[in-house]
Amino acid sequence: MSTARAWWFELPDTYSQLVAGELHERLAEVVVSETRHLDAGKRRMVDEQLKAADLPRKGFKAATACIRKAAYEADRVGYVNRGRTARKDRRVGIRPAPDTMSILTGYLPAEQGIACYAALRKHADGVLATGDGRTRDQIMADTMVARLTGQTSAADVNVEVQIMMPLEALLDPRSNKPATIPGYGPLPADICRDIVITSKGRKWWRRLFTAPSTTKGKTGPIVGGDVRRRRFTGWLADLIRLRDQETCRSPFCGAPIRHIDHSTRYADDGPTSYSNGRGTCERCNYTREMPGWHITVIDAGLLNKPHTIMITTPTGHHYLSRAPDPP
Repeated sequence: MSTARAWWFELPDTYSQLVAGELHERLAEVVVSETRHLDAGKRRMVDEQLKAADLPRKGFKAATACIRKAAYEADRVGYVNRGRTARKDRRVGIRPAPDTMSILTGYLPAEQGIACYAALRKHADGVLATGDGRTRDQIMADTMVARLTGQTSAADVNVEVQIMMPLEALLDPRSNKPATIPGYGPLPADICRDIVITSKGRKWWRRLFTAPSTTKGKTGPIVGGDVRRRRFTGWLADLIRLRDQETCRSPFCGAPIRHIDHSTRYADDGPTSYSNGRGTCERCNYTREMPGWHITVIDAGLLNKPHTIMITTPTGHHYLSRAPDPP
């Protein structure tokens, strides 16, 4: 009922798109939850901004990040205070599931949840490479139990959790520019500074080189990469994931990046380069190998324009895919 009242009285544009069948109900609920700290006037202002942002044409993750950023900019102090309060409510819970199973959950700060999942997945990938007969999900679940209970020893996994933010936002307490955690989305600079200051773990500084921008207040696209390899590995693969912000580049997909694919196939003399790489989920990478699929690089993303590709389907339809604006 509270969600319906928020749509009707304070988010009329979101409500009209929902009724017209243009906006998914799940995304309309995100608009309500991400703006719940705002008063009615600021909520309507965010509602108007989101209508101009054309949410129905974005994937779920991209749209959620857009909503969160707009809510943050509408009341930065309130958003930061809410984020700090929520971190005090971190907890672990368990509930029963069918067939003698249980669901163990952790309500954690974003960077801690991402770090836990990344460590489990990286270990599982290593075990799979040795020929283990379990699935990746089974290995991750078994590893989590082993590491929490101490029943067996597990190899230490070094995981780098990257927080991308403008340098002035990290160093200047007066800066309000938001940062981005890959795999999660925008995070207020104040909370990211708290993470860097209070963390007792090892810290890395990573420099990302960007092209100059002619637009005031904008950052140029991330540039770089090597070209003489068959596979996208190392920092080149990381750079493409950062550029594509951890989401599959196929329009309307929204799944997390699992593969780095050649836009122009390697078999067709396509280089293993920054401009020829694109982040995809497993399904979209395998699908484009079917007859009739073609991908063309429209803009390499090395100047003051986003990396842009044209995807042509077997039915002859064309779709533009642009890399998100850098944080």
